Amino acid sequence: MVSVQEATSIILSNLFQPKTSKVSLNECLGKILAEPILADRDFPPFDRATMDGIALAFDSYKQGQTNFKIESIQAAGEFQKKLNSNSGCIEIMTGATLPEGTDTIISYEQLEITKEHATIVTKQVVKGQNIHLQGSDVKKDQLLLKVGTLISPSEIALLASIGKTSVLVFSAPKFVIISTGNELVDIDQIPLPFQIRKSNSYALQAALAELGIASQLLHLPDNQDQLQIDIKQALLDFDVLLLSGGVSKGKFDFVPSVLESLGVHKLFHQVSQKPGKPMWAGSLGNKFVFALPGNPVSTFSCFHRYVKPWLLRSMGTKPITSKAILSKSFSFKGDLTYFLQVKLANIEGYLMAEPIVGGGSGDFVSLKEVDGFLELPRDKSEFKMGEAYLLVSFRA
Repeated sequence: MVSVQEATSIILSNLFQPKTSKVSLNECLGKILAEPILADRDFPPFDRATMDGIALAFDSYKQGQTNFKIESIQAAGEFQKKLNSNSGCIEIMTGATLPEGTDTIISYEQLEITKEHATIVTKQVVKGQNIHLQGSDVKKDQLLLKVGTLISPSEIALLASIGKTSVLVFSAPKFVIISTGNELVDIDQIPLPFQIRKSNSYALQAALAELGIASQLLHLPDNQDQLQIDIKQALLDFDVLLLSGGVSKGKFDFVPSVLESLGVHKLFHQVSQKPGKPMWAGSLGNKFVFALPGNPVSTFSCFHRYVKPWLLRSMGTKPITSKAILSKSFSFKGDLTYFLQVKLANIEGYLMAEPIVGGGSGDFVSLKEVDGFLELPRDKSEFKMGEAYLLVSFRA
């Protein structure tokens, strides 16, 4: 048996090596960038007006002039115009390039405008105001986005602004989610008194879908020969096998022995944690297997604590970690790391975690009240209100 920290270290030392592919800009949302993105020109590319008003030469105002003859209008999208006289000004619109010979913009709210003249009615004028200077955000050839960036709408805006019609991204591994157990039936069936409907596989498929990753579902019975045949084929067809059930020490828990007989190298089996102690992980070249305990809360916690961070690291990005503060004291006696179900609330700027004990690792109904898990260390048994612990969150 390994500790939670040892299991984490082992998994993150055995990452999937993804391939890359070019995708169009409208297909890259949610994918992870596999190339550095550089600015193709200065941002902004010219001295840009940030307010509607007039552009003038500040020295004229400094010398006491407050009334300026309007020479012309500089609209956004027009070639740069030129101020002919320092005693004049040019009306300017937001987004327009700063006219040659001007260095300050006065907004309409600080002016009185007649047909041909603008009079400044404020004394709060500073040289260079209301101008977004060329290159002040980023210079040409400067790094905009680094490899490993998760592409969100804001990244798409940047990519569009530099004319990237296609983007190199990491290709996600091919996932198959394999549920095991004779007690499971399809969700469209009415279970017999000793059966239950499949739920873990759909939860895992949805969790992967949140990461933009498609997966296939497969169900296998508690039959060693059948497991041998179908898992062997799955290792040929997929990059990652995500199994649920069949990894404990029961007489029908054949998954670990089948995997090892097929040449899958065991990375670890059993982690000193609750829930999820029987978890198994292994690799075969650049293929990986995560065999999770079948109890729903165990499956859910192991996926979010291990598989999701492993996947994000494999794809070149770093998972975001945070802590939350216990809103009530909690006790747990047992030499195990405990994943405590919690409901989160932001109270006066602090992320507070209320314990939701539930009915154990089989109580998936309690998950509807839960936002994540607090990881409580194994070297303690009393956890006091106000103490902060690592949060494993599964809600946005």
